Amino acid sequence: MLPKSDAMQAMWTAYRRALGVLPDADYVVVAFCRAMDPQRATFLAELTAAGRKTATASLARDYGDTSEAVPRVGDHVVLCDGDLKPVCIWRTTEVEVKPLAAADARFARDEGEGDLSLAGWHDRQRQYFGFQAREESFVLTDDILTVFERFEVVWPR
Repeated sequence: MLPKSDAMQAMWTAYRRALGVLPDADYVVVAFCRAMDPQRATFLAELTAAGRKTATASLARDYGDTSEAVPRVGDHVVLCDGDLKPVCIWRTTEVEVKPLAAADARFARDEGEGDLSLAGWHDRQRQYFGFQAREESFVLTDDILTVFERFEVVWPR
């Protein structure tokens, strides 16, 4: 997760005001694969804002030793581009934790990247998670627990 900025907070406040709710609920901030490729982070944020990307995967190990940190249905996320400018807000609609190899064709399509195939999805995930494994010195296997998250963009409408 990334630190919050004034611009992110302004987007969150605008969203909450439009709902007629005070901005006291919380959110997290993410930028897809920004550490590896900020331009790709911007591209993926644009896919998400356009409604083509409605799912994402992350490694369960990224959330620490507690399952309480794993995304939950109803959570909100401010998605940023590669420059950490807020692009949109999503609300989590589904979460499953299972081995990386357990991804299916529907999830690959919902991630909205590349040719939308399961084989392409596995290639992209192994590339990104492989980068992460090298950076953090762990071994990437097909059995590594992965958080499969689906969402809907709720702001801007």
